[in-house]
Amino acid sequence: MTETLTEEAVSAAPEYPMERSAGCPFAPPEPMLEMNRTKPLSRVRIWNGTTPWLVTGHEAARTLFADSRVSVDDRREGFPHWNEHMLATVHKRPRSVFTSDAEEHTRFRRMLSKPFTFRRVEALRPVIQQVTDECIDAILAGPQPADMVAQLALPVPTRVISDMLGVPYDDHEFFQEHANAGLARYAAADAMQKGAMSLHQYLVDLVEEKQAHPAEDAVSDLAERVTAGEISVKEAAQLGTGLLIAGHETTANMIGIGILALLENPEQAALLRDSEDPAFIANAVEELMRYLSIIQNGQRRVATEDIEIAGETIRAGEGIIIDLAPANWDAAAFPAPDTLDFNRDAGQQLGFGYGRHQCVGQQLARAELQIVFTTLLRRMPAMTLAIPFDEVPFKHDRLAYGVYELPVTW
Repeated sequence: MTETLTEEAVSAAPEYPMERSAGCPFAPPEPMLEMNRTKPLSRVRIWNGTTPWLVTGHEAARTLFADSRVSVDDRREGFPHWNEHMLATVHKRPRSVFTSDAEEHTRFRRMLSKPFTFRRVEALRPVIQQVTDECIDAILAGPQPADMVAQLALPVPTRVISDMLGVPYDDHEFFQEHANAGLARYAAADAMQKGAMSLHQYLVDLVEEKQAHPAEDAVSDLAERVTAGEISVKEAAQLGTGLLIAGHETTANMIGIGILALLENPEQAALLRDSEDPAFIANAVEELMRYLSIIQNGQRRVATEDIEIAGETIRAGEGIIIDLAPANWDAAAFPAPDTLDFNRDAGQQLGFGYGRHQCVGQQLARAELQIVFTTLLRRMPAMTLAIPFDEVPFKHDRLAYGVYELPVTW
């Protein structure tokens, strides 16, 4: 049973999510960093008045990510939903790799593994390079300043994931609009319902089309599973929708804010620009992932059994929020965490999660980030921010952190 907190304890629990400091927008919220200096997990109060555990420590986060007693099933009582909208729609959404545990999760993940194998992703590098070069060609041929979000950060991952999934890129404005609507940080119960249903129906129609006319793409792979009776059309559409959103939205945000971080750290940018070492380039991307940690509402979980960790007891039925940002700024794991340092070993960063539920598309995201950042720095070495830093519009109101626009000159 869930342990009942006293009214005093509930009122004393700080509200979550917390706001970042305007003076240091790359940093996690200072209250979370301060909490982690005392202990790696603490109670917080979320939008519906419940008090789940907030995990801020790197070691505790890795431990709980790997614990089979920690569930991602958002139908379970005590699950700390992101917002009112996610709670209101929990029984309307088909199960998927993102909300299933154990054997069910393994079944879904196996269906998604084919397009995201290391070999398949490595074979995509020439495509990613071509798309990146075409976007930069257009930027260099166009007027200044140029918005790096609209002209590079969004189109590169969107074109790549569209090609991989078999989604017509001509429809990218449609699914970007509806994907973005579903990622508001404080969404009300009735918000985005029409958009979410439109996007789901779009994928249902596409799966059925691929059943009749299969091709070499991920949605055709899912359609084949539907035809074989392994999953329903709605389940296939839910998986496809998740990949479509995750495949462009998170990477796009990481590219946009990553460019800004490079502009603000010119010595590190020069190291990355001048390096021909694939291992150094790969580690630099891991360090950018660590430093920026764009998922800002935490990874949501619920305990299925009592768990003893770091001197605390998480009771069965209690919610857990694993926040990657403070975990990636945990000084016990990463000394001087507020410094962007491409020479540090950032291999243990948690930006893609950890354990069996870590990001299925992480190899694709890594390839895109490695190619985009190095190509941009080499082709536009004189690039500078076209507005004062304090006028950059950050996405404080989205589940995925980033910048709305990034005007630059060169």
